[in-house]
Amino acid sequence: MTSLKAQTDLQISKTRQAKPEFMQSLDDVIATARKFQQGEKAIAIGEQAPEFLLPSAQGYNISLANLLRKGPVVLTFYRGDWCPYCNLQLKAMHGRLAEIHALGAELVAISPQAPNDSLTKAEREELEFWVLSDQDARVAEKYGVAWEVPELILEHMRKDRNLELSDLNNGNGSVLPIPATFVIGVDGLVSWRYVDVDYRQRAEPEDIVNALKDIKAGTK
Repeated sequence: MTSLKAQTDLQISKTRQAKPEFMQSLDDVIATARKFQQGEKAIAIGEQAPEFLLPSAQGYNISLANLLRKGPVVLTFYRGDWCPYCNLQLKAMHGRLAEIHALGAELVAISPQAPNDSLTKAEREELEFWVLSDQDARVAEKYGVAWEVPELILEHMRKDRNLELSDLNNGNGSVLPIPATFVIGVDGLVSWRYVDVDYRQRAEPEDIVNALKDIKAGTK
């Protein structure tokens, strides 16, 4: 099975070939973001995961507290269904969903997209994990992964992809989550995390499954 990193690297390569100047500028923006440590505020391993109550794609209000009553939670923040790297990530995660469920855990994906716009009706009916809407990015902010998007990226989205964040996110036109994944134990503590301001890089599902195995084995 091809790793998620190999898939995202291939996507990066394709975009770099198609838009080399943009990708070089993006590299510079991300390097600057790293310099200012945009991800340093993300909640750390061993810290209490902030509570949330968010609407799902199916119209339910879902809280972290209720999810944790059933078992551990894999919480992943993604930018939206318009992001090819996010789609690769969620597809890869879905491929390991049976293992995640077998380990007693639930997968929860959070983006700023409006609930009715994040998935088609058919996709909502077939969904096997929770997709929640954090339109104002307040939950992302609680987790320390809210990011004021540089104008370079916003302009690229408008001109090259005909996307306007304020429309996608029902008013929020400048803040996206840093792609991040947290594994949260039933005690509400973060036992594992992956945070990277470079939205082209994502947590490997294998590492997430191993983190859940550690929880089940009582090592974390």
